[in-house]
Amino acid sequence: MKKLKLVIYYLFFYNLPNSRYLPLFSKLRCWYLTRVLKVVTAHPKNRLENRIYISNASELKIGHNVRINENVFIQSATIGNNVMIAPNVAILSSTHSYERLDIPMVDQEDVFGLPPVIEDDVWIGRNVVIKHGITIGKGAIVGACSLVTKDVPSYAIVGGVPAKVIKYRSAQETEKKCENE
Repeated sequence: MKKLKLVIYYLFFYNLPNSRYLPLFSKLRCWYLTRVLKVVTAHPKNRLENRIYISNASELKIGHNVRINENVFIQSATIGNNVMIAPNVAILSSTHSYERLDIPMVDQEDVFGLPPVIEDDVWIGRNVVIKHGITIGKGAIVGACSLVTKDVPSYAIVGGVPAKVIKYRSAQETEKKCENE
């Protein structure tokens, strides 16, 4: 039944246009994802733009006051409250197997890991890729075009390929972490 509901999402809600001046389509998308698919917590400030690809709705939980921009690819995840996700982000819960040399990589099985966890008050920049099993801590910022392969500490600002801590949102926290290293 969940797959049928997901097909209906793709047929009717996935490509509805965005508009800051007429938020009706975003509200329709939010209504469907909240009331029918039950993956989003109801909140009047939720804003979900078009072309948000959801691979596995049964393993997706999205909190309240969440903003997800267009062209976001989500295999499965737990997304907290007050989270901003910029366009073209990929949140992955699987990867390809490549160990066997006698079988072409395209024919090898997918390897599924734990869904990523994005805690509360997180900002994920444009074109970020988040690998499976990752936890992005509360209040963290992930810079644009980053590849997140390891857990991100709370209130850290990370960036790069692979993503590394650049600094912390609080000056005192940055000094404390630098002293410990």
